[in-house]
Amino acid sequence: MADADRAPDEGWLVLIYRVPSEPSRLRSAVWRRLKSLGAIYLQNSAAALPASVGNERALRKLRSQILDMEGTAALLSCRVLAGEPEVRASFQAARNDEYEEIVDRCEDFLGQVKKEYAANHFTYAELEENEVDLVKLRTWFARVRARDAFGAAGRPEAEKALEACQQSLDDYAARVYAEEEDGH
Repeated sequence: MADADRAPDEGWLVLIYRVPSEPSRLRSAVWRRLKSLGAIYLQNSAAALPASVGNERALRKLRSQILDMEGTAALLSCRVLAGEPEVRASFQAARNDEYEEIVDRCEDFLGQVKKEYAANHFTYAELEENEVDLVKLRTWFARVRARDAFGAAGRPEAEKALEACQQSLDDYAARVYAEEEDGH
């Protein structure tokens, strides 16, 4: 279980809100925050997350921010009486989409390292840049994994892609060190 403060079958948290239509940046801010938490939309202005202490804290804070925007918001704790498989499937699909995007970015990372080989570019600056990129990928993966309350099917593929990136970076680093030793 990725979200350590969540027990299985603890239910869901549902935030139902309304934000003033203008300025539109307020609606965008709420949408971005819900997306970053991994929430799924059940319908317009009704977003759900698996119940956990961390998710409740985050949604309470967002509710307060919505109220500060002159909006309205209610945070509900509930169990799904009918349609639980569909709600869970939507949540899983959202996590799988995120894992798939990580895999795509890992492919981009591997392509970038291949370009360094093709250009015979074996410098510490390039190595450091690639290390920073891999740290960003790992941080992103950690955030997705933390909100993956039910163990989405896409996680193993994302882990494998990150391992391939690490191996590629390790090989590239060895080449950078070898080039330095040779006096290049």
